[in-house]
Amino acid sequence: MKKQLVMIGNGMAGVRAIEEILKINKEEFEITIFGKESYPNYNRIQLSHVLQGDTTVEKIIMNDWDWYKENHIQLFTNESIVKINPENKTVESSNGRITVYDKLIIATGSSPFILPVKGADKQGVTGFRDIHDCEVMIKTAESYKNAVVIGGGLLGLEAARGLIDLGMKVDVVHLMPHLMERQLDPTASQMLQRELESQGMNFLMEKQTEEILGEERVTGIRFTDGSETAADLVVMAVGIKPNIELAADCGLEVNRGIVVNDYIETSIPDIYAVGECAEHREVTYGLVSPLYEQAKVLAETIVGKRESTYEGSITGTQLKVSGVDLYSAGEIMDDSSVKAIKVHNEFDGIYKKILVRDNKIAGIVLYGNTKDSSKLFRMMMAKEEITDLTDISLLQKAGEEGAEDISSIPADEVICGCNGVTKGTIVEAIQTQDLTTLNQVSGCTNAGRSCGRCKPLVNDILMHTLGDSFDASLAKDSLCGCTPLSRDEVVEEIRTKGLTTVKEVMNVLEWKQEEGCSKCRPAINYFLGMVHMDAYEDDRDSRLVNEKMHANIQKDGTYSVVPRMYGGVTNAKDLMKIAQIAEKYNVPLVKLTGGQRIGLFGVKREDLTAVWQELDMPSGYAYGKTLRTVKTCVGSQFCRYGTQDSMSIGMELEKKFERLDTPHKVKMGVSACPRNCAESGIKDLGYVGIDGGWEIYVGGNGGTDLRAGDLAWTVTTEAEVMEYSGAFLQYYRETANYLERTSTWIDRLGLDHVKAHLADKNIREQLNDRLDQTLQRYNEPWKQAIEDQKVNEKYYSTKEIELV
Repeated sequence: MKKQLVMIGNGMAGVRAIEEILKINKEEFEITIFGKESYPNYNRIQLSHVLQGDTTVEKIIMNDWDWYKENHIQLFTNESIVKINPENKTVESSNGRITVYDKLIIATGSSPFILPVKGADKQGVTGFRDIHDCEVMIKTAESYKNAVVIGGGLLGLEAARGLIDLGMKVDVVHLMPHLMERQLDPTASQMLQRELESQGMNFLMEKQTEEILGEERVTGIRFTDGSETAADLVVMAVGIKPNIELAADCGLEVNRGIVVNDYIETSIPDIYAVGECAEHREVTYGLVSPLYEQAKVLAETIVGKRESTYEGSITGTQLKVSGVDLYSAGEIMDDSSVKAIKVHNEFDGIYKKILVRDNKIAGIVLYGNTKDSSKLFRMMMAKEEITDLTDISLLQKAGEEGAEDISSIPADEVICGCNGVTKGTIVEAIQTQDLTTLNQVSGCTNAGRSCGRCKPLVNDILMHTLGDSFDASLAKDSLCGCTPLSRDEVVEEIRTKGLTTVKEVMNVLEWKQEEGCSKCRPAINYFLGMVHMDAYEDDRDSRLVNEKMHANIQKDGTYSVVPRMYGGVTNAKDLMKIAQIAEKYNVPLVKLTGGQRIGLFGVKREDLTAVWQELDMPSGYAYGKTLRTVKTCVGSQFCRYGTQDSMSIGMELEKKFERLDTPHKVKMGVSACPRNCAESGIKDLGYVGIDGGWEIYVGGNGGTDLRAGDLAWTVTTEAEVMEYSGAFLQYYRETANYLERTSTWIDRLGLDHVKAHLADKNIREQLNDRLDQTLQRYNEPWKQAIEDQKVNEKYYSTKEIELV
């Protein structure tokens, strides 16, 4: 019989240990995992991008439900372990489930440290550690405006950036005189602070919190110096504490964390601890790289190899804060024992400092340009002499200094810092495993699976290693792990083979997983609709849950309903109707959205069709990968500054393009003059009225990496506005990757390329013809849900639905 391996916790370090065990021996263990959250294993590093609206929860899943099923792993979500009994080798869950183990891994991670100050238990005080914390902040931002983030470290600054993107005014409170003082010296810290202030953050430095004010809910913060600041939301990002209570209760040796030896064993046989909850040689780690090193040693220990030991980690810290690249390793502060080599380029926002002791690198601080981080870190660890490497050139061409030959990178240089993967490991995997794509390299070596910043370099190594046999088309990212085919290859196969259903695509193209996964099924469904235009029948089951339900699911299982209001314009009749329905169905929140719509939040699933029927208004598409909203100012009809009728053209745009499936959500803004009251400059498509016509901006994004739209065209008539907009949207539909925003698409293709392609009037006409064909096939989804009893029963009864 197989041995019973039980793991407490379903986070990144623990699941990496399971992956390593499966690589060594898939047959030795029956594996059971208990996770307190409702999700499969996801990438916590990317949580800030979820908060900032730059990605979704679905996209940060690292091991989806199918992975557990394929590897015969029993996963219990929303179920914590409350007791470990080492004597009879059992664990007891919060649901009363008793499970026997032969080997037990404790991977309980850590929790955010909540300052022990008066009022810390009030509503509106949260940490920033998991998806639930993100949801709390997102929901709070819908109703409140003032946020305070306590902590000027990485997590605090990422939370602050996300809250600004959610429309909140943010104060960052920091006890020390400089931000990120553990990673940056004062010069780099001051550069970062100036950059973040330009993005809208306000800093309250050298402030210590004394009390959180308010009755039941927070209203402000008082500091020890007597000053105060208003707050509707307080995010504590002052540190983490390992979750060790469960281990301590069962008699394991604990200190700051659960004490483990060099084999990652605890003080009780057959019990192991890995990740942020573990303490090795009096050190606990919060960075992913050392935790993955622990996971690899643990896997070998558990299967009985006991060849490797973990001796601690010296790590470099590679970070990206609000679009700024940072890196530090070793010592960061100048003193009399070191000499510094510094480059401080204020013009380009670049700062580099190398601390040298006895002709060897002792420390590294990089701001704005971190491309040399791996090389410098390797030199520091190898204690290389740098006597002949200290010359600095000035006023060379941009990018000239960065053209490093891949062949010059030594085999032992770490390429993926998160996972500790060297160039030699990548090259060996490519050569011995016949790898030809970036996804294959990542799947085999784990390079690029965490923060993803090393992917371009990994792809360069792939190209260099394969040489003449490198196939650029194959080297593109595959659609997902179910197929080696790229996005373009799947689309071409659909066209040439005449494939018409999701199931047919997966069967004919020999999908590895019969039912596909949450990444490829929605993508295939979109590609089919894009290729076949008016002839395709949408596969509703292959859509993401919000699109499947035509409503946004909330954290408590209720939904939001957002009726369409063209251009943000409404009338008294519709307003009264919305108010009556909100009262009748006890809707807990009625809110004006950022896109000038009225949202009803907290509607029960079984009430959705009745609410839609009584509203008798079109869907607002606030849930879909489609045109979300067209935001308008009041324009020349009312405003004395308006040069154009923004409301009318905004309504026409929305009526024209509503329901159109797109690779990702699309937002538009129409401003009647350059005062830009509708925020047109940061929309996917933005229109600014000028004397005699319109400026059309494309590729704007208000998300994590704030991107101003590029001026693409200046036109004189509304007909030209519609023509260029339709051609742009259709070209985006036909060439973008699924879930690729227009901002990323524009950066990838280049604005000049898009403008050149759409400069031909014949091409614009052809694109608009195909777009018009596509628009003909759409039906009003709420009407379908009301009239089709099968749809009603399948999706809107109280039965559970599959959350793709």
